[in-house]
Amino acid sequence: MAGGWTRDGAVNEQIEDSIKDELARMKARRQPAGESLTHCADCEEPIPEARRQAIPGVKLCIDCASDRDGRFESRPGINRRGSKDSQLK
Repeated sequence: MAGGWTRDGAVNEQIEDSIKDELARMKARRQPAGESLTHCADCEEPIPEARRQAIPGVKLCIDCASDRDGRFESRPGINRRGSKDSQLK
């Protein structure tokens, strides 16, 4: 189904491109960059050579990285009620 001046499938292509862009942004954000540290930035334990070669730019040992990944970070909620009282806070 064409919508106005667009060709068939243009909306789906736009959605797929948006998803690809977001996935690329997330992958780039997750990858450490730069030179790997020889010792953990948090606990100062040595980082094994195999880990430093597997993940270039690694800054944390496996234990500290696991602890950091498992931490829950609370984010502010969204006002879904839309009442004036909740918007004034």
